[in-house]
Amino acid sequence: MDFIKTTEADSKYNNLESMTVSDLLVNINNEDKTVPVAIEKALPFIEAVIAQTVLKLKDGGRIFYMGAGTSGRLGVLDASECPPTFGVPSSLVVGIIAGGDKAIRDAVEFAEDSTTQGWDDLLAHNISTKDVVIGIAASGTTPYVISALEACNAKGIITGCITCNHNSPLSQTAQFPIEIIVGSEFITGSSRMKAGTAQKLVLNMISTATMIQLGKIKGNKMIDMQLSNDKLVDRGVKMIMTELNISYHDAEILLQEFKSVRNVLKHANNGN
Repeated sequence: MDFIKTTEADSKYNNLESMTVSDLLVNINNEDKTVPVAIEKALPFIEAVIAQTVLKLKDGGRIFYMGAGTSGRLGVLDASECPPTFGVPSSLVVGIIAGGDKAIRDAVEFAEDSTTQGWDDLLAHNISTKDVVIGIAASGTTPYVISALEACNAKGIITGCITCNHNSPLSQTAQFPIEIIVGSEFITGSSRMKAGTAQKLVLNMISTATMIQLGKIKGNKMIDMQLSNDKLVDRGVKMIMTELNISYHDAEILLQEFKSVRNVLKHANNGN
């Protein structure tokens, strides 16, 4: 099947500079509304990636997100939010961006074009067959990502991907591809818009569902969250109040003593 890069297709809108701010917002919002519908079509493929990821993490493995530009930044964002949300070490979900940490804020010229650096970056983390590597590229053509996944495949490492073009080189490389076909962007080729939104939503699904499967949530509460600010401490106290039917003051004392909501509940359930 021929590969058509719909993320580069001409926008359905023209003369954007002549639109009022109101018209711009309405049209952008109308395009954004199509993203969840596109994701819904790919849910079985997202589930397949999560199933593999859960198996690997239960066996002591890790998740690696790899991307360039916006895609890389979104992977780094999702990875960085897992420790405070789920209380996991920063080494469990790792975001790697072409060009290194500098590229999170500033574009690093031609970093995405390397066909060797991606694998080198994974080797720096002692990548192994216990791990899962998920390549992220709206276009599905980023050499940095594709070459890294090719190397992983050759070494027996599970690979997945998130892309917004059908039958792209990246989709053909990944063992478990996820394709979210969002079509042309409001500004032609600006894949930081719908494609970026789609990638962010899918990354949320992967990390959240995986962590729930690993037992990091009780009921609907983040019992392993890091208590890194007053808002989160207050949230933790209120979780304990609800679970144990005790006062705010008593819950606060318990949280101060046991340092996490999970530890408090474990202590209570043991009858101590």
